[in-house]
Amino acid sequence: MCNYYRQNLNSTKLFQVYQTKYPRIKRYLDEEIDFVCRNLHGNEKVLEVGAGYGRIVKKLAPFSASVVGIDISESTVDLGKEYIKECPNCSIQVMDAYNLVFDEEFDVVLCLQNGLSAMKGQPMHLIEQCMNVLTPGGKAYFSTYSPKFWEHRLTWFHEQENNGLIGEIDLEKTKDGTIVCKDGFVSLTFSEDTLKKLGEELGCYYRIEEVDKSSLFLILKKPE
Repeated sequence: MCNYYRQNLNSTKLFQVYQTKYPRIKRYLDEEIDFVCRNLHGNEKVLEVGAGYGRIVKKLAPFSASVVGIDISESTVDLGKEYIKECPNCSIQVMDAYNLVFDEEFDVVLCLQNGLSAMKGQPMHLIEQCMNVLTPGGKAYFSTYSPKFWEHRLTWFHEQENNGLIGEIDLEKTKDGTIVCKDGFVSLTFSEDTLKKLGEELGCYYRIEEVDKSSLFLILKKPE
């Protein structure tokens, strides 16, 4: 399967995605991280899947005992190692989120900024991989876009299109929470009902919370 983030939207191009000029997008990006930070106590070992160049890893450093980021793109991870070099409790490495292999367990696993869509594959498989590396009682956080954020999200993707970071947006196919580009890039979202079904299928404690009218979070707790 072609991985857009490994072959197209990687390294410095991915970095540019987050240099948006729109304050509402910046707020969305910050609010997701702030939500996670409010739920940390400072002694947790954290894993972020789909960490990119370590943007979130670096911001979580002061609020965690340690943060490990993984990403599928070697060039993005190379950029990330430089980006987080001043954070001694952080690291980043190349790994496939659908095949997590660690000698340690984590207290918190994160898959933020619509990662369930960005990391193409079966969502339940990705969720199970994240749950497998959690300590008993640990929590996993998955976020997707709130439908209330659609117009802002579309504005952000048009900015990326205009900056040559993604392909031309196919306006005929872009609707109902799905953004489609003519170069094959597709960004889906997960409805609250779909998140509920994933939580129920997994069979453990879960809750869903909307943050900032921009994100929906599925929060799962591993049985103790």
